[in-house]
Amino acid sequence: MAVSAFRGTRLPFLHQSQFPVARNVSGRSKKMIGGRNSKRFVLSAQYSQSQDLFTSRLQSRIENLPKLVEDIVHTSINTGPRGAVRLIQGVQAFVGVGGEWLNDVSKSTRVSGGLPTEMQLGLLSPLYLRKLFERMGATYIKLGQFIASAPTLFPPEYVKEFQNCFDKAPPVPFEEIRKILQEELGRPIESVYEFVDPTPIASASIAQVHGARLRGSQEDVVIKVLKPGIEDFLVADLNFIYVVSRIFEFLSPEFSRTSLVGIVKDIRESMLEEVDFNKEAKNIESFKRYLETMGLSGQATAPRVYKHCSSRRVLTMERLYGVPLTDLDSIRSLVSSPENSLITALNVWFGSLLSCESFHADVHAGNLWLLRDGRIGFLDFGIVGRISPTTWAAMEVFLASIATEEYESMASALIQMGATNREVDAKAFARDLEKMFSSIKELDTEIVVATARGTNSDTTAVAANVVVDERQMNALFLDLVRVSESYGLKFPREFALLMKQLLYFDRYTRLLAPNLNMLQDQRISVVSNRRTNRYKDSFN
Repeated sequence: MAVSAFRGTRLPFLHQSQFPVARNVSGRSKKMIGGRNSKRFVLSAQYSQSQDLFTSRLQSRIENLPKLVEDIVHTSINTGPRGAVRLIQGVQAFVGVGGEWLNDVSKSTRVSGGLPTEMQLGLLSPLYLRKLFERMGATYIKLGQFIASAPTLFPPEYVKEFQNCFDKAPPVPFEEIRKILQEELGRPIESVYEFVDPTPIASASIAQVHGARLRGSQEDVVIKVLKPGIEDFLVADLNFIYVVSRIFEFLSPEFSRTSLVGIVKDIRESMLEEVDFNKEAKNIESFKRYLETMGLSGQATAPRVYKHCSSRRVLTMERLYGVPLTDLDSIRSLVSSPENSLITALNVWFGSLLSCESFHADVHAGNLWLLRDGRIGFLDFGIVGRISPTTWAAMEVFLASIATEEYESMASALIQMGATNREVDAKAFARDLEKMFSSIKELDTEIVVATARGTNSDTTAVAANVVVDERQMNALFLDLVRVSESYGLKFPREFALLMKQLLYFDRYTRLLAPNLNMLQDQRISVVSNRRTNRYKDSFN
């Protein structure tokens, strides 16, 4: 059974604890031991314990108060005037989305006479919170994407909704981009580039990309430029989120146990890495070294980085020409076997999991191309993941057990990956996993074919794409997380990143090689690395 043969379904909570329910009984039992005095003693003891617990918590909070105040003051100073600007923008975004909510409430009450459940939470409901995040810009869009990729940390309804958090933004005028280029390069852009296209190729919340040509070498390049003011927004937003998380942890021990501040620090580190193009350049160079070391440069590549015209806010890269792996018609015009190209992409990506310092963690169709020379092109290394050999060994067993339907092996692998502070009944866990997978039907898919006749000839172009109900695919993963959490397992974020990439590859498989079993085909090396067996032995 392959991943593509699953359909996500909602499962009941498994193994819920059954607590005894106290009931009132009429009359008094004559056999009650100790009578009224015993009751008074128990009540007195309970009151004493509650008072001690309250006193202990109060004392702990008083001790931690100076540190909290110090953190808030330090963070406020670090934020400076930027905080006031973002506050005004936040109010504007809140008013805008709030207006949408009120309008929807008005329509709903007129039609049905009641308020739907999803609207009762107001702007805290998944839909309107996602809209608010998109209006708030870069930081909150990235936060939304983090929520979508971390189902072990956030409620499933929010994870599903934030899958739709789109990272698109209006382009910044070219004059502002030109100013940033001159500041970062320290000289007129005409001395570096012979030509820069003022119309951007793409514009996202954090950066926008322009086509250009280098002076002298005449090489075609793309320039990725950090948008003006983004760093200030990030600092102000992340500081605000940090202060809120610190206050929550101070007020409620429950938040402390969920390590809310730790999660915020993880988000902060991830976001700051993405806006430092020096780090992205290092990620690209690391991947290119992996390709050279493994002898894969003839099969795949990543854009060359031009260091003399790159910096923390500007990244100049070789321009690669090709088509996304979802453009079936164009792929067939470039290679005789789209299936072989997909197998190459799979082997290169799987091999990078252990042989490279980091793996590409965003292989959607815009970042994974078939190039004109037949090689696979990996683009945009702003989001990468890192996985330990031990975790990957467990992941490999997990993937193999999906294909063979060996649920005890699957349970053992998930236990190996997940952090827990209690003993896990592996056999019971395996039985629940089997129940979950056996209840899942095949995913709904549809191949959409479009034809267009050329204007200057009688030839007809045919393009095909695959439509998959992503809600079903996400439900599969969320069900797996939900069942695992019922046994106290918490997975690392890398697990979610890996699963997300596998779902991308599953989509490409449906289009380019519908008869290919990604997890069982002998032509695919799940990890093309000699060290794997040693890691697998240590796991077993």
